Amino acid sequence: MRRERERESKRLRHIFNNIISLENLLVAWREFLCGKKRRQDVLEFSLKFTDHLFSLHHELTTKTYQHGCYQSFKINDPKPREIHKASIRDRLLHHAIYRILYPYFDKLFIYDSYSCRNGKGTHRAISRFRKFGRKVSLNNTQTCWILKCDIKKFFASIDHQILKNILVRYVEDRDTLWLLAQIIDSFNIKEIVGVGLPLGNLTSQLLANIYLNELDQFVKRQLKIKYYIRYADDFVIFHEDKNYLQGLTSKISEFLETKLALLLHPEKVFIKTLSSGVDFLGWIHFSHHRVLRTTTKHRMFKHLNRNPMPELTASYLGLLSYGSTFNLRGKICPPSQPPP
Repeated sequence: MRRERERESKRLRHIFNNIISLENLLVAWREFLCGKKRRQDVLEFSLKFTDHLFSLHHELTTKTYQHGCYQSFKINDPKPREIHKASIRDRLLHHAIYRILYPYFDKLFIYDSYSCRNGKGTHRAISRFRKFGRKVSLNNTQTCWILKCDIKKFFASIDHQILKNILVRYVEDRDTLWLLAQIIDSFNIKEIVGVGLPLGNLTSQLLANIYLNELDQFVKRQLKIKYYIRYADDFVIFHEDKNYLQGLTSKISEFLETKLALLLHPEKVFIKTLSSGVDFLGWIHFSHHRVLRTTTKHRMFKHLNRNPMPELTASYLGLLSYGSTFNLRGKICPPSQPPP
């Protein structure tokens, strides 16, 4: 009850005007432009930027705004994905919403959620993985078991109504809830109305974290799990008892199905010892070291062969510095060749 009262007192109020203000839209536009100034659609939008800005602001003020359609395209990095791209004006609004909402929600997330958060990311997550492995194994003096799980088609399975119900618990401002509903309901997976968020929206990253924060809180507060790491829809749990982890699997699966309408991927749930190697975030983690996943390695060389630019080489060398990759670094940058 106390926690519920505290949450009620901290609900977001009177933030709609902050989101749609011309000042916030202008700052969001400057942030959106980073790395995109020369793109054709951005150049065309910029030619009449003032008209577009005031038109968008008017529609938001009068609540006549409607989200536009998406352009879809497919990528294969590392696996086939369908990306949905919104119009420039809609993406500008996504940035404006994100600027106001992210600082509030980020404070609500658990420490060990690492996807799409400032100061987090994959490198922090794999460093935390190593730290947890050492703690549970008592510096590699006892067996450390790891439960590794993946949610099946996560973005394509997010239920709109469940997401809206979650948002109501944190946002009191009805106008803001209306605006978020416009964003959420602007996309559906094929013919399934009310399901799915588009890969590619900045708001989708935040909404996905808000959605899975429900799982994080369940794991930490109800299951009382200490050694837990989540990155997007992948998560791992460390423990010295394999049977304990086996019991957790059914509890987590039931919570995901009943509360969030999500399913664990049946082919990507396993329990392994750290000493045998655990695949997580592109690396195979062992007790004393980590090596690059084979598919990640092949993709890296494929990119370098297609685009042998010094910047890309330097980026991959930075990635390889996080694991046991002496031979790989030698192939990318031979000893006779100075690093870029």
